[in-house]
This record gives sequence, C-alpha cells and structure tokens, in this order.
Amino acid sequence: MDPLTHGLIGSAAAQVVSDKEKMRPAAFTGFVAAMMADLDYYIHLPSDPLFNIEIHRQFSHSLIFIPVGALIASAVLWWFLRKKLSFKQLYLFSFAGYATAGISDAFTSYGTQLLWPFLDTRFAWNLVSVVDPLLTAGLIVFVGFGVWHQKKPLIYGAWVWYALILFFGFVQHERSQSALEKWAERQNHRAESIVVKPTIGNQILWRGNYIHNGKVFAYGLRAGPFSPVNVYEGESAKLVEIDEEFGQYKNTTLYNDLRRFERLSEGYLIRHPEKSHIIGDGRYSMLPTSLIPLWGVETDTTDTERHLPFLYFRDAGEEVRTEFLDMLLGK
Repeated sequence: MDPLTHGLIGSAAAQVVSDKEKMRPAAFTGFVAAMMADLDYYIHLPSDPLFNIEIHRQFSHSLIFIPVGALIASAVLWWFLRKKLSFKQLYLFSFAGYATAGISDAFTSYGTQLLWPFLDTRFAWNLVSVVDPLLTAGLIVFVGFGVWHQKKPLIYGAWVWYALILFFGFVQHERSQSALEKWAERQNHRAESIVVKPTIGNQILWRGNYIHNGKVFAYGLRAGPFSPVNVYEGESAKLVEIDEEFGQYKNTTLYNDLRRFERLSEGYLIRHPEKSHIIGDGRYSMLPTSLIPLWGVETDTTDTERHLPFLYFRDAGEEVRTEFLDMLLGK
C-alpha cells in the first residue's frame, strides 16, 4: 500500500489500544511505525539489481519481525515523545502500528513474505490496489476526525470502513475470477495458474491472466457492482522457458538471475513485444489487456557473469489513459 494509507491504518491500530488521553501521541506513533516497514525499499546492492526486488516486503514485513520493527520504531520516536509517553506505552503503540504493515500489504497484489524465514512464499490476496483513493479517503475522514475529537467510535469506524473495502474487494475478485474461468472454458483453454488482480486505484476493473499451452493470456474484467462481469479480450504471448532458451548458460549469473526473476514473477515470464532482449513479468502492465510488462530484466548473452539490469516500462500517455478509462467506465 502507499505510505499514507499504511500510516492511517497503523494510526487507527495504535489508537484502539490507547487511552483517550493518549490518543494523539498514539496516533502519531502508529502512523510512523506502520510506514517504517517500507524502509526496506531503500536497501540496494548496486551490483545486483534484483536484490532490492527480493528484499522488498521480505524480512521487514514478516510476522516474526514485528517485535523487532516495533522496537526500532520506539527507539527512533523516543526522542520526540519521551515527555508524553513512557517507553512501555511507546512500544505498545509502535507494536500495534507496525503489526498492520505486512498484513495490509498482503491484501494487495505484489506479494508479502509474511512467514519469512520459514517460508519464502509471497502472500498476495489481491483484494485492493496498492493505491486506492476510496480506501484512503475514508480512512482520512475517520482517523482525522477521531484524532481531532479524541473519539474512539470514529476510530472503530475507520476499521469498519477498511473491512468493508476489503469485503467488497473479495466479492469483486471472486466474481472476476469466476468470469475468467468460464471464459477460458468457452475458449477450450485449460487455464493454469489463474491470477486476478485489481487495476490501479479501483475495484471495478480487474486484470486477469492465465497460462494455456505454453502461452500467457491477458484480459480486462469489468465487474460493475450491479451488472454482469464484462470481459475484454487482450493479448497473448509465448511463455519464456528458461531451460529451453537459456539452458546452455546453466550455473552462470545470467541463468541464476533469470531463475530468481522467474520466482518473483510466479512463472509468468514473457518477452517484451518491442524489445526481445527484455524478459518481463506478464502479470503487470499499464492496461489489463496488454502484455507490455511494467518491468523486466535485460538479458545479454555476451556477458553471462554480469547481474541482469532491472528496468521499468511505464507508459501513461493519453492513449493508454483513454483506453483504461473506457474499460473502467464500461464503454
């Protein structure tokens, strides 16, 4: 989730466990603590671009790291709040705020290693976009007025709002996935590894992907609240088989990095349609029907011991925006 939404959820959690007299410092503590988990985004190894992608939403978002993360947040905030809170209180509020970070990210689509180091599985429940203005706006209202008036019922209202958004996302996800499965059956496709995710900023237009017969297929799925799910047929592309295409480079950095990127992409590897040396994650694109990946790695078989560069491809031009809005509005 975006930092503001993380902070608001953490703030609401801290206020739930605080006394009325401590709601304001608790709100600040929970807000900051919840955002601190995402500081892992700034951990880089310049020589290994994939390291940052692997480390993001890993140890700092794990359930087992919550007590440590809360302690770090408490140590930082102690210098600002020691006249208002005891360290015990500060740690309690930090714990409550920090504990929301990993779980909240797991509700989005990127994936979070909640059970690291015991499992390296990335949990992604795909119920809400990484940025969802409706969710954030409601939290601003409830948490903002709750802090200002120091009213616990308003904070509980924030949690009800959050739960309603997630429940609506669950319903929309199930509707969209069911529609995609039925569509695949009508196409006589044996759909493998179906993935359905909300598109940016809403829970109406969803992106659906599946693999069939060695190809990745992309669809837009408009799940209007009071209308049947409308399927927009998208592009398809051949799945990249690492052993088939790069088997001769086994035990090289090139091959190992491709395997790492394959795990991060859950096997949805495709070539960029306009840049054949780029292998991208077929689950993400600016348009739900497109297979121009949002990111990918650049392969160079002339230098197999160099770590693969990680590149982004974000085209938010007018044509892309218009097509996205047309699908979102059901045109």
